[in-house]
Amino acid sequence: MFFVQMSGFPGSGKSTLAQQISKRIGGVIIDHDIVKSALLHSIKETSIDVKLAGKISYNIEWSLIEFYLSQGQAVILDSPCLYEELVKKGTELSKKYNVKYKYVECYLDDINEVNFRLKNRERMVSQIKEIKSQENFKYTIENSEKSPEHKSMVVNTGQPLDGYIQDVINYINE
Repeated sequence: MFFVQMSGFPGSGKSTLAQQISKRIGGVIIDHDIVKSALLHSIKETSIDVKLAGKISYNIEWSLIEFYLSQGQAVILDSPCLYEELVKKGTELSKKYNVKYKYVECYLDDINEVNFRLKNRERMVSQIKEIKSQENFKYTIENSEKSPEHKSMVVNTGQPLDGYIQDVINYINE
């Protein structure tokens, strides 16, 4: 059993990789964009702070993650994982349910490619359309939160998926 915490800038390939992990070795995917977009659609007539919507979405996601882990299911959290408390919560739940904690960061240091992906995907209401600040982009990809007590894996998602998917599967299975 495992809990995989995905990480990476929007458009870096987290959802694509999460789907391939699930397809190849199982695991329920909890997708932050799906939860947050559903919340935003549900309350579109109400004005709500976007940060508050994000916080509520994460609370829903952690409830789902804990439920699935308690049922003996492997779980993959498809989220940017930009905050220390997300890593802390993931490692705590992994310990509580005695499952392997794995952290996979999708790294793509090419603002043009990320913008291309963002502009050409079917966008949910919670997702960004494009990168507006190069400084913000650089800061985010250089400062991802990782667990100091667990080995993490960083994959260059500028390469074809076939070039790294088996390494990711091997890392999760270690």
